[in-house]
Amino acid sequence: VFLSSLSFCVPPDLREIVFIIQSQSNYFHVRQAERRRADLLKQAHSLTEKPPLVLLLHSLSDNEGDWSILPLLPYLSYSFGKNSSWIVFLEEETNVKMTKLVQVLAKFDKNKEWFLGKPLHDKESTIIHHYAFAENPSVFKYPDFAAAWALSIPSSLRDEPLKSDFTIDLKHEVALYIWDNGKGPHLTAVPELCTEPEDSPQAQHCATSLSSEPPLCGEPVNKEDIFVAVKTCRKFHSERVPVIKKTWEKDALFLEYYSDHADPSIPTINLGVPNTERGHCGKTFAILQRFLSSTVPNTKWLLVVDDDTLISLPRLQVLLSCYDPSEPVCLGERYGYGLSQGGYSYITGGGGMVFSREAVVQLLNSGCKCYSNDAPDDMVLGMCLNALGLPVTHSPLFHQARPEDYARDFLAHQVPISFHKHWNIDPVAVFNKWLKDDFRAKPSGGLNKSAKTEL
Repeated sequence: VFLSSLSFCVPPDLREIVFIIQSQSNYFHVRQAERRRADLLKQAHSLTEKPPLVLLLHSLSDNEGDWSILPLLPYLSYSFGKNSSWIVFLEEETNVKMTKLVQVLAKFDKNKEWFLGKPLHDKESTIIHHYAFAENPSVFKYPDFAAAWALSIPSSLRDEPLKSDFTIDLKHEVALYIWDNGKGPHLTAVPELCTEPEDSPQAQHCATSLSSEPPLCGEPVNKEDIFVAVKTCRKFHSERVPVIKKTWEKDALFLEYYSDHADPSIPTINLGVPNTERGHCGKTFAILQRFLSSTVPNTKWLLVVDDDTLISLPRLQVLLSCYDPSEPVCLGERYGYGLSQGGYSYITGGGGMVFSREAVVQLLNSGCKCYSNDAPDDMVLGMCLNALGLPVTHSPLFHQARPEDYARDFLAHQVPISFHKHWNIDPVAVFNKWLKDDFRAKPSGGLNKSAKTEL
């Protein structure tokens, strides 16, 4: 016992660890990431005079697509491989107990290939993972980024070409890339990497945890600051629109349905763009133009959703309080296309695309337009934003698929803002379970504590 307690008196060589905070270039996220960095360095200075490197992912290069990490791995191993043993990735809201984390990493031989994290798995094969491991999807584990994850330097020495042009669910794609069809390491489960709230009793054994308090961003934005545009078409007027009316329409002050057919009973507005089976670029650009016209109320934010998007507008109002609508903000679930070859990021449309007025002004002033009415609107917008040098801001609270398409443990520490698709589900029941807040039970009028925590 005496010897083991003595070992803790030896200052750890924190210079062997490179921390990378998965930051974003939007002002709010930069501020959050810098707070996280300051906390890590403060802890390090109390332990040793040799602090670790703490880097912000968005500032490592000028390539906006570096949020996808994989194209950066060769650079990271080349730059830090000689003097470092571990690269630890964490999110802006991941709390780290430095002493505990050092003890955890010391259990693993730094000269071997290690990929450490809190494992997630798919219960059923899912479209967001291209139905990977369809025979037994639970066999493949991938890390919950919120708990932090770590690579030993030998594991980062990979220069494999990326298997797909699309970056859809980064944590799954990172695990596939590192595993490399069995040539690389599987994810090793580390129980001390946690997503418990930092002040909960369960977090006592944890090296990482999540903040129990939300970022202080002020009051939720007002209903009158958000204009909601719903894309629909005649064949879904009787099937999908009633779901919106039963669930979230009542939370919108300004909402219009855009269709290929004007139906006064809903009502829908025909923008003069024919319906297309795939991609709705023409319709979306017509919505952007209408948003800036005097035809609709002048609001700070535009939300564009599909007619099978389920969304919590009160939660969106809380989230938007963290962003400045006078800046060009484009917010939602971020996907990527061709990021290893200088491609672009985009907001995937089904989960909901949020634009500040300034973003819409810059988009339309740039002269960017659809190459055809049926081009994929979200990807064309991504190309436009990339050409303008405007970043896409990611929120994991927007979801392009249904709740069952995500790992249960991943959703357990979220208060989601949206889901998408009505396939094989009761969409009203899904809304009531995942997205409805019963404000009548909470006289304060705010979100419940757990909802506030995530936002």
